[in-house]
Amino acid sequence: MLMRTDPFRELDRLAQQLMGPATWSRPSPMPMDAYREGDQYVVAFDIPGVSADAIDIDVERNMLTVKAERRPVAKADDVKMELSERPLGAFSRQITLADTLDTEHIQADYDAGVLTLRIPIAERAKPRKVTVGVGAGRKEISG
Repeated sequence: MLMRTDPFRELDRLAQQLMGPATWSRPSPMPMDAYREGDQYVVAFDIPGVSADAIDIDVERNMLTVKAERRPVAKADDVKMELSERPLGAFSRQITLADTLDTEHIQADYDAGVLTLRIPIAERAKPRKVTVGVGAGRKEISG
């Protein structure tokens, strides 16, 4: 049988064991993607194994904070853990949002371990045409 190892994964696992599980005061980061889709800004966070009620989303001014907690699964008394690589504890990410986003109308969906936030682009930030008037409004100021 061929065994494949990843030294960086082993270093991550060792660092996680040494530092202990994440807590709300020292959360682990969560990976994310961010992109613009039409008139919305979309941010997707990977937080598999987290229940929807353990996710907390806050917006204060232009700072978006997402916190989540993966709790241990209840096990019977006669269960002996052989291997535990899935991190438990708190996860957090903060993003500074541009003033051009409408933070009053953020939509959040959680499906298959991915939290997706859709933030509309504010009307004032959308491109618009400005018409140019010709000569009608000209006044001369004499002094």
